[in-house]
Amino acid sequence: MNGNDAYISIRNVSKFFGTFQAIDDVSLDIAGGEFFSLLGASGSGKTTLLSMLAGFEPATQGDIFIDGQSMDSVPPNHRPVNTVFQNYAIFPHLNVRDNIAYGLRKAQLPRAKRYEMVDEMLELIKLPGYGTRKAHELSGGQRQRIALARALILRPKVLLLDEPLGALDKQLREQMQLELRLLQRKVGITFVFVTHDQEEALALSDRIAVMQGGRVLQVDTPAGLYESPNSRAVASFIGNMNFFPGKLRRNGTAGAVVETEGLGSLRLPQAPNGQPDGARVQVALRPEKFDLSVTKPDDRPSVEGRLANAAYMGERSHFYIAIDGREEPVAVSAQNRLRFGAPPGSEGKLWLSWSADAVVVLDAE
Repeated sequence: MNGNDAYISIRNVSKFFGTFQAIDDVSLDIAGGEFFSLLGASGSGKTTLLSMLAGFEPATQGDIFIDGQSMDSVPPNHRPVNTVFQNYAIFPHLNVRDNIAYGLRKAQLPRAKRYEMVDEMLELIKLPGYGTRKAHELSGGQRQRIALARALILRPKVLLLDEPLGALDKQLREQMQLELRLLQRKVGITFVFVTHDQEEALALSDRIAVMQGGRVLQVDTPAGLYESPNSRAVASFIGNMNFFPGKLRRNGTAGAVVETEGLGSLRLPQAPNGQPDGARVQVALRPEKFDLSVTKPDDRPSVEGRLANAAYMGERSHFYIAIDGREEPVAVSAQNRLRFGAPPGSEGKLWLSWSADAVVVLDAE
């Protein structure tokens, strides 16, 4: 994205807590109306970065702009943002209507206008008629929606969400992911979403910044991160991945050959950029990019193996295939279109096969 098109612009931002550096020279551009996620493990810096956007933490160095305005000296209560936290912070002594209208107290609006705005929010979050309910009468998912409505009723330019689905059970969490994405599209404002859950980030986001150790490793669309990770760290964090050490050999202008441990010689349609002949690399393949068969395929690269283990996961099965020249089994994932718990012919040898364009070549680390 061109920085001139950014609605939120984070420029060379760092944050120190004493001698500890929580954020290390981060620069990001976020478009208006974008659902943008900060994804990383605990301690990666994602929540600290969100806190700096909200104004709860000052940047040690660097600049943050929202809609072209520097946030350097703007306190949290004057920033064009609102924040939804994981614990929702629903006031137990107030009913739903007063919880949602809480932020309107200083607006000096007539009560009828406030209640009209609350009713509009209740329609938006699919809880019409819930205005007189008490906090203790709400489920976890309903509390989450009330917290969203309370933040959105102030019509912020940016909504910041700090793991707002983290307290929900798996089924409700997946349901709320869909509702949150639909809600963001309806209101059309910029969402900045913090999560450690890769599947959640992939399902919700227009783009994702993967963070580790206070740095941004890669920014891309969900498909871009999953299919074309730029490092082993990103490839390992986004989904599951098999890694095979290898050495790059040039093959003229037609592509390249990578000599690997386990998969043998792999011909690539084009040589990886910036890596010299003889470079140590890692070949990466997702479990679902492999196919299993009892006969050797004639039309694609393959390697012989045998079933070491299998796990039935409902809609999918996970297979672990032992191959010569590799200590760790290769993980293979397949949809359970047929009712079987192990691949046909698994009592004997199997063949692993893959497409050349499924291979990702990464720098050795």
